[in-house]
Amino acid sequence: MVRGGDINLGTCLLINGNPHIVVDREFVSPGKGSAFARVKAKSLKSGNVITQTIKTADYVEDAQVDLVDCQYQYSDGENFMFMNNETFEQFGVSMEVHAEKKPYLKDGETYTLVMWEGEAIDIKIPYKMIFTVVESENYVKGDTVSGATKPITTETGLVVRVPLFIKQGERILVNTESNDYVERVNN
Repeated sequence: MVRGGDINLGTCLLINGNPHIVVDREFVSPGKGSAFARVKAKSLKSGNVITQTIKTADYVEDAQVDLVDCQYQYSDGENFMFMNNETFEQFGVSMEVHAEKKPYLKDGETYTLVMWEGEAIDIKIPYKMIFTVVESENYVKGDTVSGATKPITTETGLVVRVPLFIKQGERILVNTESNDYVERVNN
């Protein structure tokens, strides 16, 4: 059980018997009455997003989940396939529910899977990841404006806006939460 005032982004809650992950929360402290949290939670089974209002003093049931490190193998058209690094067991995670994570999945990379009742229900994407630029437009020296950017495409199909000096074949660090360029990686 978790108190309404202790709910954070990424908290797994059990709502109507299904696991949901908190994707947005706002604490409201009205002039009259008790404070409450307005929570948006995404179903990890169907992908539907629901909004609930929970008083900060009330308790809600949290989903008992396990975190397992698994290596991304491939996608079979319906699922992203992962292999447990220790037991070599394979798990499928629905592509339909987690389509927004596809550009961050790299073959052979290790990701943390959220497991509920023996089933993989979510993929934890690292906060920052390194990608290789595979498609980039060239720019002419002198065409620059302070802070000018251009779109590039990475090896996974992710499109990111980067400074004009980034070239094809270079590696960049990307913030996966905001999809923003962080820095060029020299290695």
